[in-house]
Amino acid sequence: MQKQKNLRFAMLGMTAGNGHPYSWSAIINSYDKAAMAGCPYAGIPGYLNAQPFEAIRVPGAQVTHIWTDDPKDAPLVARASLIPHVVARAEDVIGEVDAVFVASGDGFDHVLRARPFVEAGLPVFVDKPMALTIGDLQTFADWKKKGARILSSSGMRYAPALDSLLADRSGLGELRWISSLMAKDWENYGVHGFESVFRLLGPGFVSVRLESRPKFETAHILHRSGVQINLPVISDGLATFGTVHLAGTAGQVTVQLSDTYTAFRRQLVSFIDFVRAGGADPYPFAETLEIMAVIMAGVRSRAEGGRRVEVAEILDKVSI
Repeated sequence: MQKQKNLRFAMLGMTAGNGHPYSWSAIINSYDKAAMAGCPYAGIPGYLNAQPFEAIRVPGAQVTHIWTDDPKDAPLVARASLIPHVVARAEDVIGEVDAVFVASGDGFDHVLRARPFVEAGLPVFVDKPMALTIGDLQTFADWKKKGARILSSSGMRYAPALDSLLADRSGLGELRWISSLMAKDWENYGVHGFESVFRLLGPGFVSVRLESRPKFETAHILHRSGVQINLPVISDGLATFGTVHLAGTAGQVTVQLSDTYTAFRRQLVSFIDFVRAGGADPYPFAETLEIMAVIMAGVRSRAEGGRRVEVAEILDKVSI
């Protein structure tokens, strides 16, 4: 039997409030417990240390290169997450790795960050949200049409608490309403709450109305099935992050998307398998476009005083 190639990945970019270079790299490589204790995002060593240490590693893959926006961060991430090479420029990884993670959580600059690697023919994973303007969304769509290998998702797409609901929710009767609570802000974190809803309902989101108050926003979203969704985003609401409630004609259920480690590991393995197989996307790219269109519709709704925005206002301007 031919030995499986050990895939090399670069972890690129780290923006304020987003510790993915620490966590994603550690999940793939394993980690140094003493160095990880100094991670500025306390939740990361918390959920890593809750796992059996010997199980933390993705066989056949390694994050070999790291670049961060602030050069002082990269050696700290490298020590904590066992990354052997720190590079001075993100582009320096071209020719050294098999694929890259664009790990910055800012949807307004992902085209700029991804472009050198797409043009070099490397598979690229783009952190959520992939894009927050129609022009950038069109750029990603154009790249995909030309054969670029791009994936983007929220880790909540893979939350294990969704498994039972995806397998069987017949006890709810006809589904009428879903609430999915999220923290921080709509642009960059609303996608966490929404992508889990997308998994449950599938494509066909019709419109978004975003009501905004200081530290609190609520999106009211309609799906073609008739199900209505409320997605509250509480800026300081980490205590309720990931609470999903479904109500139907025969019952209701509440689940907590709290297993961050497993969700991220599934997300990372999905991309690693995608790179290794070289075949079809694990989920249709059209789903990612629709998810981004819903987030962008919310941004437009807020800017226009809470007007209900049709998702088609965004999607109809993107040629796929």
